[in-house]
Amino acid sequence: MKITKLTLYKVQPRWLFLKMETDEGLVGWGEPVIEGRADAVRTAVTEFENVLIGADPMKAEDLWQQMYRCGFYRGGPEVMSAIAGIDQALWDLKGKYLNTPVFNLLGGQCRDRLKVYRWIGGDRPSDIAAAAKEAQTQGYSAIKMNGTEEMHYIDSYDKIEAVCARVAAIQETAPGLDIAVDFHGRVHKTMAKVLAYALREFKLMFIEEPVLPQNNEALREIAKHTATPIATGERMFSRWEFKNLFEDGYVDIIQPDLSHAGGISECKKIAAMAEAYDVAVAPHCPLGPIALGACIQLDACTPNVFIQEQSLGIHYNQGGDLLDYLADPSIYIYKDGYIEIPQGAGLGVEINEAAVKRAAEIPHNWKNPLWRSFDGTVAEW
Repeated sequence: MKITKLTLYKVQPRWLFLKMETDEGLVGWGEPVIEGRADAVRTAVTEFENVLIGADPMKAEDLWQQMYRCGFYRGGPEVMSAIAGIDQALWDLKGKYLNTPVFNLLGGQCRDRLKVYRWIGGDRPSDIAAAAKEAQTQGYSAIKMNGTEEMHYIDSYDKIEAVCARVAAIQETAPGLDIAVDFHGRVHKTMAKVLAYALREFKLMFIEEPVLPQNNEALREIAKHTATPIATGERMFSRWEFKNLFEDGYVDIIQPDLSHAGGISECKKIAAMAEAYDVAVAPHCPLGPIALGACIQLDACTPNVFIQEQSLGIHYNQGGDLLDYLADPSIYIYKDGYIEIPQGAGLGVEINEAAVKRAAEIPHNWKNPLWRSFDGTVAEW
């Protein structure tokens, strides 16, 4: 079997889908994208055509090594996301060729069901309590929210108190929910210490990205101010970037993104490294149905995964949502906060190609918003 063609579809709300065709008629799908840089990732995928066209798709590891190591300059968000989506498509093809789910090719299923969480509140968190209650009535047992809006290096304690008030409102309105608060890298080290300390009383599921990954050395200081589990990793793109994080020992949960961090092949290795350091895994996935399918395949065979992010109804999904591109949307039905492990071949995701092609006729141009602090300086979004 040989790879014959790669086709890329840029679809709403901010996704990029890859269709990989073969000379035997089998098709694999992947989702290579960095949010806000879909065109750059699309170009990176096409630059790998010389490696892929005519190659045997069963050799996923060898092709991964070629794409990563045969360039003198390695890594980076766009290149690793291109490799990630290609890798997903290769595993999808292999599973379909062998008529088995990908997780069976990675050690086999080690869990019966998978806990999931949903987002509430948007970029600038509002109507939090009502959204949490809605999530609870929908059957979710866990939610995640952005903690704060933009925050300067040193900022007002009013913003800290506002975060605490929102969490308190959730616990009063929707008691029993597991709550994660995402700092989103918006909070600089000094205020992150203050916020982490203030949130201790709420017994959160975790706090996420208390500082940007470029400042991971600050986690050792933040960890002194909280017993809440610390999560990070969505903006880290290879096992080499995670290596020092594990050695430092201040992270409790890693969140590699299977559409950013080299795909299934790389994230399986990152998760195994995490297990050796007694660290949990909660894959990042505010993306589309193919990315989620890849995550679930990894989750199914990875014992230190404890929960999965998914994007149904997320505030970013304007003009398209998780189920819009599926031939069988029932694969992503959540019950009592869990999802059953799909048993279909490959990624277990059947794409409605006609819907994808229609959507690609009006491609998105999604970009991160530009935020500024109270004094006009550019702020982290």
